[in-house]
Amino acid sequence: MAVMRITKHGEKVLKTVSVPVDYDKIKPKLPKLLKDMWKTMYSVNGVGLAAPQIGLNIRLCIIDVKPEGKSQKIVLINPEIIETSGHLEEEEGCLSVPGVYAKVKRFSRATIRALNAEGKPYQMSGEGLLARAFQHEVDHLDGKLFIDRLDFASKLKVLSVIKDLKKNWN
Repeated sequence: MAVMRITKHGEKVLKTVSVPVDYDKIKPKLPKLLKDMWKTMYSVNGVGLAAPQIGLNIRLCIIDVKPEGKSQKIVLINPEIIETSGHLEEEEGCLSVPGVYAKVKRFSRATIRALNAEGKPYQMSGEGLLARAFQHEVDHLDGKLFIDRLDFASKLKVLSVIKDLKKNWN
């Protein structure tokens, strides 16, 4: 297992809509890729990681919000959000924009449909942090960062902070 480099704000892959995964083609490489993604995400204390964040333009992401302190690894291949409700506004950050946090408006509940690591279709609903993680990771697959959801004034402030922080990013 290897810790992979996480792409940072300004890299083209983060603004590109990811292509659907052909499960049969990726299946032989998937176990190693997922192990590397889990190791990478955990190494930086993340709760989610999308393929574009490791430079891959495919619709694949992983999530582990550790409900009740217990690991619950969720693999989402070709995920789509099929239902949302409620509203919340909470502080969010991103591994691709390290050191930057801002309040983001999201749905408080979300249901996704995806393939799991074995290529089987499933649906899952989440509330709170899990719902936010679904939305945040699917945004990555759609070429969006959490800062793209900020109002103009907040975005200007964040971009100013990013400019200063970029000097220290790897």
